[in-house]
Amino acid sequence: MAFESLSEKLQNAFKKLRGKGKITEADIKQGMREIKLALLEADVNFKVVKEFVSKVSLRAVGAEVLESLTPGQQIIKIVNEELTALMGSEESKIKISSKPPTVIMMAGLQGAGKTTTAAKLGGLLKKQGKRPLLVAGDVYRPAAQLQLEVVGGKLGLAVYKEENNKNPVEISKNAIAHAKGNGNDIVIIDTAGRLHIDNELMAELQSIKQNAGVFETLLVVDAMTGQDAVNVAKSFDDQLGIDGVILTKLDGDTRGGAAISVHHVTQKPIKFIGTGEKLDDISAFHPERMVSRILGMGDMLSLIEKAEEAFDLKQAKKLEEKLRKQQFDLNDFLQQLEQMDKMGSIENLMGMIPGINSKALQGAQIDERKMLRIGAIIKSMTNKERENPSVINSSRKRRIAKGSGTQVQDVNSLLKQFEQMKVLFKQFGGNKKGGRGKMRFPFA
Repeated sequence: MAFESLSEKLQNAFKKLRGKGKITEADIKQGMREIKLALLEADVNFKVVKEFVSKVSLRAVGAEVLESLTPGQQIIKIVNEELTALMGSEESKIKISSKPPTVIMMAGLQGAGKTTTAAKLGGLLKKQGKRPLLVAGDVYRPAAQLQLEVVGGKLGLAVYKEENNKNPVEISKNAIAHAKGNGNDIVIIDTAGRLHIDNELMAELQSIKQNAGVFETLLVVDAMTGQDAVNVAKSFDDQLGIDGVILTKLDGDTRGGAAISVHHVTQKPIKFIGTGEKLDDISAFHPERMVSRILGMGDMLSLIEKAEEAFDLKQAKKLEEKLRKQQFDLNDFLQQLEQMDKMGSIENLMGMIPGINSKALQGAQIDERKMLRIGAIIKSMTNKERENPSVINSSRKRRIAKGSGTQVQDVNSLLKQFEQMKVLFKQFGGNKKGGRGKMRFPFA
């Protein structure tokens, strides 16, 4: 989980400070030492750590802490504020040109995930009512254009490519003309990467930027590379000039050094983060929410937004009515599973809830593959079987197991759990006298 190691170490340092009724300067010095070590172990830039600790220490030895009734809480408040400022203070959105299309150029090294991220960004902007056009500008990497076409197609995005043209500047200019003629208000150019920064790469990117009317240059960097990500961001900004950063693979970065350092070093905002392998696993970067998660305070705003995006209110009302009438079936169960899947990994969602311990999550052994198996079993049933599971006999179970790639005992287990749920709903349903009002399905 993102920032897991850093979060644990910072919370341990705060626990010691919170446990003291009165804090001395020596206590603060020891606490700052632990925070400094935690940040360095998280691969945060040394200069950034030094400046951060200096600012926090200066505020922590002031009257607001030493004379406070809750000095431990005051220090956490200061760390929260300074860490948020370090990461950019507030969300930075894509700038939209007053004269469409808005041209966005994706830059970055090979392997950072530019092509997939270009499609993810297009999908996110499409949800916001835009009409993005993806441009296959990587003419060097084998199958790069095909990859963009495939991921773009999965998201229902238009993709512009010229298979026989090896000039990315020409392709970009032609794509913009195509966008104007087809009503695309956003153009996202996927460019070629390199294993390392070189003059040829920079010259090509500069040429695209100058000749294709690029409005936003977004650098895609792999969060898991830590300090290297920060160095790459600094080099690209110095030589090309970037408007923002997209951090990919943040879900696999337990340290978080890149996310904490990159804004401070480049003075350019982190605009988006990639949080998983699914094509909708991208979100706007909110520094204050990320810091809240690091400090163990959760991120309820992001959790609510994900729920609002995933769940259909009309469907929820229909489901509630079916529950009241005891008409809940496997079709409804499948629908709830699919909506849960839209929200992302369960582990990531649990991390947004205040007070949830990351180590406790590991012990819980959340098996998302089990949810996938349940979905496969239900989809292997006929509509009649989903609506009335009691008709499922031994031969039907064998057919369902074979069709879903599971075992008969898996089918039996699902049916047993479903019957237990129905009994539970019957006991606590809202149509009983003396009931306590509306009943909600656990996943809704």
